[in-house]
Order: sequence, then structure tokens, then C-alpha cells
Amino acid sequence: MEVKLVSNLLEANDLLARKNRENFRQRGLFVINLMSAPGAGKTTILEKTIRALSGEIRIGVVEGDIVGTRDAERVQRLGVPVVQINTGGACHLDAGMIARALEDLNLEGLEMLIVENVGNLVCPAEFDVGEDAKVMVLSVTEGHDKPGKYPLMFRESRVLLVNKTDLLPFTDFDMAEMEKDVRGINPAMVIFPMAAKRGEGIEPWANWLKDQAHKKRNQGF
Repeated sequence: MEVKLVSNLLEANDLLARKNRENFRQRGLFVINLMSAPGAGKTTILEKTIRALSGEIRIGVVEGDIVGTRDAERVQRLGVPVVQINTGGACHLDAGMIARALEDLNLEGLEMLIVENVGNLVCPAEFDVGEDAKVMVLSVTEGHDKPGKYPLMFRESRVLLVNKTDLLPFTDFDMAEMEKDVRGINPAMVIFPMAAKRGEGIEPWANWLKDQAHKKRNQGF
């Protein structure tokens, strides 16, 4: 009974995700779903990314949190359109939530939409919201064993941002071991090491985004 219910929920979500994706395709809008555990640095990365692409890519943001608007307020101060979703307890965003949020976000003229998901390494990976790419943030303070513990997140993500590399000397995080485990799960994963708070490693990531957005707009994704 429970398995069937979960299956039905995912099927309904996938239907809405396809509608979102077609909406984005028609607009030439490149969409990423940014995911991580709490405290990995998603919002800091988002802020640095917006600054790096300022004047080159027009960005909109959907912020997902269980409660509160602090992250949305941080993003709004950068002058980009943002909509806040409070899930009220749900551990992820789904396609229906995104569809409703878009009613309050003017997509006209935007080239990229960044969805900052709820901090969680489990549920967000299961729910397609219509994105072009799932992007995962892993901070070195979380440990290099996470690919083995949360394989679905690494399997579903197209890009891995390894954040807080400036703290490597103070941890036992093994970058080579982590990458070996990631490649065993997802050989095609694109990996960007960075120390977002310092702005280190943001440029290669921003360039990748710029390239993907141009491809989506000019050639279709």
C-alpha cells in the first residue's frame, strides 16, 4: 500500500515536471536544481554565482526552505527576482511547488532559473522539478564518505560542487577517495572544487553555467 502510494506520488510529480520542462524549453530557460545538506554553503554559492554572472546572464531564483525567508532576502539584495517557497515541514521541493511559485515570478527575459532546494541529502534527489541539471554541493566538513551513504544524490546529479576546500587542512577529507567513489556511481559527473566564501573556484563553475545557458537559448537543450 505504502509502496504504491509513493509510486503514485512520483508519477504525478513527473507529469508536472514534464509540463515545467516544456515551459522552460519554450522560453530557452536553463534551469538548475541546487541541492545539499544543511550548512554546505548553497546560498553563499548562489550569491557568488549571481555576482559572477552579473551583466552576462539574467537570473531568477526560487528559494526553498521549511520556514523563513532569510535566504530569499539575501538573494533579493543582489537585485535578481526571487520567490520563496516554505514547505511547512516537507523535506524537498516538488514540481507542483515550482509550478505554483512561477505564477509569482516573471520569467520574461530570464536566461537562467536557479532553484535552491531544501537542505537534505535524500528526498530532493527523488523529485524532478523540470530542471535541466541537478547540482549537488558537498562541503569538505561533511566527510568524503557521503557518496557511499547517499548514492542516489550522486547518481542523479550532473554536477558536484565540492565546497569549503579552504578548510581541507583542518579535516580528514580525502579528495581523491571521494572522487573515486563518485566516479564509481556517476562517471560523467562534472566536479568543481571551490571555497565559495573566499570566491575561489567560482569562475570555472560560472563559465560552465554560462555555456549551458547559451546552448539552451541558442540551440535547445
